[in-house]
Amino acid sequence: MFLGTFPLRLDDKNRLVLPAKYRAELAEGLVMTRGQERCVYVFPRTTFERLVADLSAAPLTNRAARDYARMMLSGAQDEVPDKQGRVTVSPLLRSYASLTRDVSVLGVGSRLEVWDAEEWAEQQAGAEQPFADRDGEIVPGLL
Repeated sequence: MFLGTFPLRLDDKNRLVLPAKYRAELAEGLVMTRGQERCVYVFPRTTFERLVADLSAAPLTNRAARDYARMMLSGAQDEVPDKQGRVTVSPLLRSYASLTRDVSVLGVGSRLEVWDAEEWAEQQAGAEQPFADRDGEIVPGLL
């Protein structure tokens, strides 16, 4: 399970050094792709394979499912981190998420999210008060 927030930087070759605590879990391979709210999702390869299987189960007649699969899979890149735990973030994903040198890597359960540091600060500022004020269920039966 991925948890926490890690302020990191892309190097001059647009490589991201993965948080040390997750390098072993991602050492066999990972997939980076477009995420919601214009971040980059990072999945362990096995988790992404299950996601693709779930997407493939959607009926081909469902346009929303086709569109979602197109966006998620056409932007995906599979990587194996080098010995220092670095992965290269593609130009497509850097552009999609407006990534600059400073990034925030978030642990969000089954995945990591990579955000431009300033964009994450704005997103977080806008979400904290509604989170603190929440008084109803978001997911039925959860809390």
